[in-house]
Amino acid sequence: MKNSFGCPVQGTINVLSGKWKVLLVWHLGFGPRRFAELRDLLPGISEKVLTAQLRQLQSDGVLERKTKASVPPQVTYFLSKAGEELIPVMTDLCHWGTRHLGIPPNLPMIRRARSGPRKRAAA
Repeated sequence: MKNSFGCPVQGTINVLSGKWKVLLVWHLGFGPRRFAELRDLLPGISEKVLTAQLRQLQSDGVLERKTKASVPPQVTYFLSKAGEELIPVMTDLCHWGTRHLGIPPNLPMIRRARSGPRKRAAA
């Protein structure tokens, strides 16, 4: 793990740094996904990079995986409790990007993100 220099913000950025990690967490915030589903949601990602970034997020406690014994094995990825706590932050990032960059949300509002006492719809 990269040095956080004693700063929790830097530590969090270190966990989420990587070209695809933020989007992986965001997509998993809508519900569990299988490997192929995640690959299809991220055009341009290689299977090698997807595997590596999923493993890093798992080792950092952001997501978990469940394996179903079958041929071939079915692996489902889902957010851990710690990963779920990132969704309100990402919802705020989504809203900020819409307000300040003019980028409309391109995902349906499937879930309600919990942000303390107030609730806002995720984009």
